[in-house]
Amino acid sequence: MHRVGSLRRLSLAVAALAAGAFALAGPAASAPESTPVIDPIAAAQQLRTVAAGNPEAVAALDRLLTDTAAIAKAGEVAAPAQPFQVPAQSDIGRGDGGSLYGNGLAFGYDGFRFAFFGGPGTIAPNQNDARLEVIWLNLATGESGTNQLIEHQDIPVDTTIRTARLSIGAGPVVAAIYGSLWHRWPMPVSAEHPDGFAYQRGTVTMPSFGAVYN
Repeated sequence: MHRVGSLRRLSLAVAALAAGAFALAGPAASAPESTPVIDPIAAAQQLRTVAAGNPEAVAALDRLLTDTAAIAKAGEVAAPAQPFQVPAQSDIGRGDGGSLYGNGLAFGYDGFRFAFFGGPGTIAPNQNDARLEVIWLNLATGESGTNQLIEHQDIPVDTTIRTARLSIGAGPVVAAIYGSLWHRWPMPVSAEHPDGFAYQRGTVTMPSFGAVYN
């Protein structure tokens, strides 16, 4: 695990560049002239209502709602291609002994997408037995949905895992990302690591929560 720290720093640095690349590579959704402000706690409570019937999402949002100070950071709505205002925590953190895990993202490139980056090492190409999801609510239209983050290329520059393109409507949108995600990092080939990688699954204990204008 001693190599995770440097890999994590590289991953986070590339993630920031990747977010910028997504924003510049195509037509991004335009933000309003004046950035809207929402009541993030009320919005999170509305999102909790939307989650009814989805036990995992309800449990994730219940955990989120225990920390209203963190939720308050999402009061100012961000433009797409920026990290969510509230980062995620997990049972493995970033591999450095802490619980801080990573961030949700909203991309306005080639259609709207939610994404996530973080954790130790890189995102593993095989996500069997793991499931990372986003639940979202458009505060202007009432549209909502729950979508799995499934798109990831096994190349060094791809530091995020993303939803497919989504139609979420125009206006301020709040979202929370929860679930689990496999990570990996290089190790010497051995009986324990026959493919030259170590693997670890992170389970989100506190979802990443954010507000973005589409």
